[in-house]
Amino acid sequence: MNEQLHGLLEKYEQRIMGQSKNLRLLLSSILVGGHVLLEGVPGTGKTQMVRTLATLLGGNFNRIQFTPDLLPSDITGSMVYNMKEGSFYTLKGPIFTNVLLADEINRTPAKTQAALLEAMEEKQLTIQGETYTLPNPFFVVATQNPVEFEGTYPLPEAQQDRFMFKLNVDFPSQEEEMNIVKQTIEDRSHNENSEPALNIEAFLEIRKEIQQVTIQESVYDYIMQMVRKTRDTDAVLHGASTRAAISIASVSKAWAYLAGRDYVTPDDVKVVALPALRHRIILAPHMEMEGATNDQIIQDIVGAVPVPR
Repeated sequence: MNEQLHGLLEKYEQRIMGQSKNLRLLLSSILVGGHVLLEGVPGTGKTQMVRTLATLLGGNFNRIQFTPDLLPSDITGSMVYNMKEGSFYTLKGPIFTNVLLADEINRTPAKTQAALLEAMEEKQLTIQGETYTLPNPFFVVATQNPVEFEGTYPLPEAQQDRFMFKLNVDFPSQEEEMNIVKQTIEDRSHNENSEPALNIEAFLEIRKEIQQVTIQESVYDYIMQMVRKTRDTDAVLHGASTRAAISIASVSKAWAYLAGRDYVTPDDVKVVALPALRHRIILAPHMEMEGATNDQIIQDIVGAVPVPR
């Protein structure tokens, strides 16, 4: 692993306690250009997790608090008339950044959620018929509360499929939670004065190195069997898309790179499969009635696919 990246990961795990696996998954996704959806109850550190990573990466960071009255133009920007000069100019929105935190994205209606679609997929957006390229790199990390909470709007399936991962952020253990409280109370300046562990140029070089990580044909076949099996089981009404297979393959490279390898193993695929698939399948009604969850079904599917030798 790149020394700078190793240092970044160490600092990240020191500052965000109790979420080691989620931190590595989040970093893996961003390293290959993916977008991430974080779900958890309020107060579990989702926003701090993203803000800290953006600081360590050394890129520009913007945060949008999604509310029921937020408009698409509040995200993308709009044309504004300059009365002094008698002409229109483009006022770019907060989406023009390297890391965008879409905080509580499911508190805004679908029309505003959809404003992110073109940007997430094409790394560009259109304002009043004119297309603008977003900064490179560009990542969206969205947080959401469980849909059972009052005042939330479930994300449409098309929107969810744009996210490489859906990570569930749960409460830390008692010991970890105690350390978080102590760190917050006794050293409030810790995160405020933090220095980037990388710069954008170094980050883009690491991306090139990750592209050199190899995947054997048997591992590709393993990924495809896993994804196709989500479409061939009675437990699932709608299975994962081809984009899911692409996500698993690409982020497996980053996970292998973080482990210090230049090749992907089936174990790498197993680790990333659950967060890459959990938001991309819809359970059959009879399974929902029986109380089954997406995670349970995906784990059964992954366990049923023969591991290549």
